[in-house]
Amino acid sequence: MWRITARACWVLLSICFLRNLVAGWFQHNSGRPQTQHNEQQSSSSDSPDQSCLCHLTGVLDDCFCDVESIDVFNNFKIYPRIKKLAERDYFRYYRVNLKRPCPFWPDDGHCSIKDCHVESCPESKVPIGIKSGNYNKYSQAASTMSDKAECEQANKLGAINSTLSNQSKEAFADWARHDDAQDHFCELDDETSPDAEYVDLLLNPERYTGYKGASAWRVWNSIYEENCFKPRSVYRPLNPLAPSRGDDDGEGFYKWLEGLCLEKRVFYRLISGLHSSINIHLCAEFLLDEGWGRTAWGPNIQEFRRRFDTAETKGEGIRRLKNLYFLYLIELRALYKVAPYFERAIVNLYTGNAEEDGETKELLLQIFNELKRFPMHFDEKSMFAGHKMEAKTLKEEFRLHFKNISRIMDCVGCSKCRLWGKLQTQGLGTALKILFSEKEIQNLPEHSPSKGFQLSRQEIVALMNAFGRLSTSIYQLHNFRLMLKEKR
Repeated sequence: MWRITARACWVLLSICFLRNLVAGWFQHNSGRPQTQHNEQQSSSSDSPDQSCLCHLTGVLDDCFCDVESIDVFNNFKIYPRIKKLAERDYFRYYRVNLKRPCPFWPDDGHCSIKDCHVESCPESKVPIGIKSGNYNKYSQAASTMSDKAECEQANKLGAINSTLSNQSKEAFADWARHDDAQDHFCELDDETSPDAEYVDLLLNPERYTGYKGASAWRVWNSIYEENCFKPRSVYRPLNPLAPSRGDDDGEGFYKWLEGLCLEKRVFYRLISGLHSSINIHLCAEFLLDEGWGRTAWGPNIQEFRRRFDTAETKGEGIRRLKNLYFLYLIELRALYKVAPYFERAIVNLYTGNAEEDGETKELLLQIFNELKRFPMHFDEKSMFAGHKMEAKTLKEEFRLHFKNISRIMDCVGCSKCRLWGKLQTQGLGTALKILFSEKEIQNLPEHSPSKGFQLSRQEIVALMNAFGRLSTSIYQLHNFRLMLKEKR
């Protein structure tokens, strides 16, 4: 009798346990898989310091690559090399016009915070090969041409051009700018403008400057609301300038986003990834202490959690970080595709210092070789692959929307933020130009300048520094993981 009763109790207890387990599983997975809202809330209550990164894992949307593979590849293979490359003279000097007026709304004045200031580089400190314009020459022989030969060449060119009127020259320049602009995804600065100046990027690092509030939000709101193919009736999650949506966790927004074609969905994820990367830089280089002539910069965990924590962003933080990884893959793919352009012997990263120029190119080629070993590349051929005319129209719309975003960067009130915003958007624009110039790159001549595809020095500098910023962001994420784990 007791044996039967005991057995019955054991069966009842087992049934109760299984019922609770199954019920818990359904409750845990009852939300939409993409949001992971319930899972994140539970994790947040159990381990608040880990909640913001514990779900940053697995395969990314719209590509066949996982977060863990990118972390290992970037942090051990790419980041150490790209950091060294950014310190080379060819890549540290960037010519930019920070005085262009905002084309979309009245200028509300530049940020008066001292950390917003950009320290321009005196012409005397810029390598002679860069400021002389010789960086567009291809071969080392051309770069080391004697002064006499250069004078003779200049006289010949002068004799030819003297037969042209100034009006004709201006017309030819306009035609050239128009032809060049057909492949550009960015509004490029006029390097010959008297307002353009060289900036030493190492002396003006990207970090938190105190620039925030309505001015900063107006820039990002204009980018998202007017250039990401989004109707005004759809509201982005956590947008402080949107009408109050109660407890809306972005369900409507992401339902709309998933209904878009791949190209428009990719466009949004690129912008979100860029925004996330910039935010990580600000959190990693935050003003921690200031006084008595001493300024301390370093990682701010609280600020990082405010921008990316699962609980504080209602799950939006993980999506933002995954978009960063997606953007990393896009630019990585562009570098892989453009490698043949730089591998030609005719291409020389010229600064006037032959020894350093050789070392710089060798370091760049090492990075390209590592990229070739990465097995999980984004397949850009899946984009603009529909009906020929529709694809062409969509590609042009894609290009013009991004070009508009590059113009919005002239509306950023903080000079240092404007500098890095312009550089990173130009870098991404150059990456897009590369991805959609595959045929031209495949037909590059080995021993002569190419006519179908060309990169200016500014595009090269922006491309590599922009990828370096993304690489740094992923590396900094690893550091934040360690700090959060220590605080647990």
